[in-house]
Amino acid sequence: MKRPIEIFTGLVFAATLAAAEPPTLRFDTTDFGPAGSTAPRIEPWREVRIDPLYGGHWVVTGDLDGDGAADIVSAQNVLGDGIHYTSSAVAQRLDGSILWRWGNPSAGQKEVGYDVALQIYDWDGDGNNEVILLTEGFLVELDGATGQMRRRFAIPKRATDCLLFANLSGGPRATDVIVKDRYRRIWAYNKKGEKLWGGDWKPGGYPTAHQVRPIDLDGDGKHELMAGYVMLNSNGTIRWTYQSKVMDQSRGHLDCCRVLQRGKRPEDFRLLLTCCGDENIACVDGNGKILWESPGHHFESIQLGTIFPDLPGPHILVDIAHRPPGENPLWVMDSEGNVRGKMMLQNSRIHGLVDWTGDGYEEILLSSARGIFDYRGVRIGTFNTGSPGSVMLLGDMTGDGISDVTILTQDPAVVHVFKNRHGKSTAPLGCGVNHTLY
Repeated sequence: MKRPIEIFTGLVFAATLAAAEPPTLRFDTTDFGPAGSTAPRIEPWREVRIDPLYGGHWVVTGDLDGDGAADIVSAQNVLGDGIHYTSSAVAQRLDGSILWRWGNPSAGQKEVGYDVALQIYDWDGDGNNEVILLTEGFLVELDGATGQMRRRFAIPKRATDCLLFANLSGGPRATDVIVKDRYRRIWAYNKKGEKLWGGDWKPGGYPTAHQVRPIDLDGDGKHELMAGYVMLNSNGTIRWTYQSKVMDQSRGHLDCCRVLQRGKRPEDFRLLLTCCGDENIACVDGNGKILWESPGHHFESIQLGTIFPDLPGPHILVDIAHRPPGENPLWVMDSEGNVRGKMMLQNSRIHGLVDWTGDGYEEILLSSARGIFDYRGVRIGTFNTGSPGSVMLLGDMTGDGISDVTILTQDPAVVHVFKNRHGKSTAPLGCGVNHTLY
């Protein structure tokens, strides 16, 4: 017969083992495409063939002419010697008609595997959108309705990899612009084209991210900038540097940063980071303190939403990229970094979350698989695009304030708009500013 102390010790040990066991998977599924699926087909609400001369596979959406309807801007870009810049663009209505064309259509390429420096934004705050792009050595602002050049100003020749808008001055809205080269340098300019800061440096000694992420951590009305493995203050100085406990940070760079939780103080924030080449996903607070890390895979892009109806969110949707076709996982994690669902896909790279059924929870969207998946990892719908999708955008395209799904297919380039008939009316018209593939 065991003595009481032995029984107590055994109970404690068993409880410790139980506590250490990771939560069980909610699903572990495989989907290699819609062939053979009995899920209903979803037909496009609109299909727009991209202008074959000026258009390319970078696509952003928004109201360009103030008529209350979404329009499409697509672009080509030059890629060479580590330099990207926008070479041509075309604006089209949803009926396919051309609003305007810009640039040199013979200079660039249509294909993209990265962000192209072109965004739609109401830069001057007058209620009308402009199109702002980076071409060789210049930032160019075009009138959204006509495509006429409103102005341009010089930037460093290599600083044309991508652009975004941020509030670095503490004004009522974001009017400052961030530009960068591929992985080394970042510059900030105000709306007048005056350089605020930037230069020849690797922030914190690490490469830059693909797209800088603006976040107001301390509530002063100015954006801090997650610029790579470093958080910059609004004046460009280093606030803190992420130092992993589990990986060698010399091999890669920051792919993606998302805000998992906001707060009144930096320590109340929760930021998610994916580490390209360094094979890690991490959660840190607004001071850079590591809360958890999960190494071992090439995590790339993150979406946040409430996927499981009975599990407190937000939940984390993240792809594992750079794997052979058919060996590309997509994971759902909880906010503590536990894996709660796995899908094996032909290509998991471009994904999203949206409430498609109107139940208040997000479904999983996959561009290449053309599918909608529920909280069990089961396909519940197939977008009828005819071929695998590439770029996917979320945002209201039909004018009802509900986030629709826009998918680009290639060869020829066609934009397919799928009307969301059941979601809630909370989405802006178009994809919004600072759109990114990451």
